Amino acid sequence: MSQHLAFVMVSLFTGKANCPYYAKAELLADSLQANLPNFRVHKITQHPDKWEQWLHEICEMNGWEHRCSPIIWREPLDRGGKGLLLGGLNDFLEYAQHYYSITSRMSSEEMLSIAEENLQEYIEVEKEEEEIKNLIKPLQIWITSASTPICYHLIPLLANGEVFGMTTEISIHLLDTDQSKEVLCGIVMEAEDMALPLLRSISEHTKIDEAFIQADVVIVLDDVLLNCEVQSLENYIREVSEICQVYAPLIEKNAKSEVRVISSGKTFVNLKALMITTYGPSIKPKNVIAIATTWESATKATLARKLNTNVAGVKNVIVWGNITGSNYIDLSHAKLYGHDCAIWGPADFSRPLLNMIYDSEWIYSELQSAESSLSSQLCRYEGMLPAHAVATVLRYWYHGSPPEEIVSVGICTEGQFCVPKGIVFSMPVRFQNGNWEVMTELKINKETQGVLGCLAHELVQEKLVALKEIQEMQPYGGDKITSKYLHQGEFFCP
Repeated sequence: MSQHLAFVMVSLFTGKANCPYYAKAELLADSLQANLPNFRVHKITQHPDKWEQWLHEICEMNGWEHRCSPIIWREPLDRGGKGLLLGGLNDFLEYAQHYYSITSRMSSEEMLSIAEENLQEYIEVEKEEEEIKNLIKPLQIWITSASTPICYHLIPLLANGEVFGMTTEISIHLLDTDQSKEVLCGIVMEAEDMALPLLRSISEHTKIDEAFIQADVVIVLDDVLLNCEVQSLENYIREVSEICQVYAPLIEKNAKSEVRVISSGKTFVNLKALMITTYGPSIKPKNVIAIATTWESATKATLARKLNTNVAGVKNVIVWGNITGSNYIDLSHAKLYGHDCAIWGPADFSRPLLNMIYDSEWIYSELQSAESSLSSQLCRYEGMLPAHAVATVLRYWYHGSPPEEIVSVGICTEGQFCVPKGIVFSMPVRFQNGNWEVMTELKINKETQGVLGCLAHELVQEKLVALKEIQEMQPYGGDKITSKYLHQGEFFCP
């Protein structure tokens, strides 16, 4: 018997999933394995994006030189030792012809077709493996100030499968003070009694040193009870800054490197997000956002009541500026879907919302008045709407927002829409592929641009007070330091 058949030989085939030459080699290898009792094949398919790095590492480890897909080597199963490099497709064809008198007559069209199938199969297998991995290692979700009503309403939303996916298990960690321990224990027991299939575990924590261990997501719900008769607004700002000064280093130390941080609540939402990035410089600014969806949803409901239509049909309302402070509701891009009027169309047919409100006086008087009362209403909400807002934005962050739909989010600015850099400012974004991007293609008028200057001023003032660069808030245009920030941001664009 030939020495090539005297012992079991394993041939390893590795190539890019979409490589036609790899497709031809693997089918020929399958034929050899089916017809030769001592010929074994092990195939390792690589994603095209990962191929170059993988090839470099395997060649460096074995002292080989090979630069293309596929790469094929042989390993005697019962003899051990270093693998023997065979080469690429042509080398394998010569080997099969010389030793086994077998060759491949696959056409180029067949090679391309099989390569495409290989890539699709690889993507599907990789997705399944990721889902299995998520089941084995649940996402770690940490919620601060977890005794608040927002957290109570948020837990079932996070664990119902719509936010992170129907195959992704989660572990929720509730963080609060010792005084809230009894409340936390009650929430834990109630959540466990619900027997939510995707909730792997839920636990309470009152020791700050244990906070954010292995966190994938951190939801910051801390609020201060504003009462300017008791102490000044500046003192409240410094209080928020001190809270974040504790949280940020712990997130850096204990959480995962790609941790996503969401700031929500009733007060200083923008400031909390900014201070997290300020005191945690290694936390990626793109991974820290502030929730404005509560304002969006409440405004949409006000508009829907005015138009006697379904709230879900009101889209693309933009919230600019300081989410829980001075903000501006922009309706210039708002659309109305499914409205009962003289003109009808398919489900994706929309009308500009401003064209449907014939009483322009209502927009400039009653809507503004409604927005003023809305601020106090939001502070009185028990948590259902803010919890829904957090869950919605998290779902968009992981799975993408609806196409062509605007989402308002507080983000660390880089000069978009001429807003000064270095503050957290609510503006229109879209979510896709696990990230967000500002919709800088949107056009805004001069009136809106002017309003953004006033809004930016307030946020710069909050930042300066929090960092103790100024002692008191100053009116718009009333101090040199803030003006410097605004001009550095090149705010007044032509």
